[in-house]
Amino acid sequence: MAKNLQIPFLLDFYGDMLTKKQHDFLVYYYEEDLSLSEIAENEGITRQGVRDSIKRAEAQLFDMEERLGLAKRFNEIKKGVEDIEACVDVINDYNLNHSLSMEINDAVAKIKTLCSFLKE
Repeated sequence: MAKNLQIPFLLDFYGDMLTKKQHDFLVYYYEEDLSLSEIAENEGITRQGVRDSIKRAEAQLFDMEERLGLAKRFNEIKKGVEDIEACVDVINDYNLNHSLSMEINDAVAKIKTLCSFLKE
């Protein structure tokens, strides 16, 4: 079974909406890098049972993302913040090389602080 790199990201957004067992199996498989056989042995079920549970949980995560779009929106906001930072750097460079306005310098510092806060 090929590992989907989107699953850990979606798990951060929607993991609490899964059953505890589904959540745990995805964590074991994707974050702790355990094999299906290792998970099955630790949980006392069959390898096929683990695989089926993981597949159902993955489908639920994709369905939730399709319906709610939280992860997509998060990525759009993150990209927007990065674009804002790039624009602020251009403004700051221009200010330093041309007008040296204290107001612009203060605004640039405030925007950078806000961007740093939003990225956390």
